[in-house]
Amino acid sequence: MKVIYRDKEWELEGRKRVREIIEEVGLVPQMVLAVRDGRLLTEDVMVDEEDEIRLIAVISGG
Repeated sequence: MKVIYRDKEWELEGRKRVREIIEEVGLVPQMVLAVRDGRLLTEDVMVDEEDEIRLIAVISGG
């Protein structure tokens, strides 16, 4: 699968849950959202090897 975060891209093999993908690329699951085909994914969703996932930074402020 192809994982995109800002200007970085990774190619990962196998079927994985969103949380596993985020951790494998070295990011903190609470700090990013995962999107596939324009739809938000929860951490427990399985992602297939042929999918493309975009990770988007969560921004909070006060």
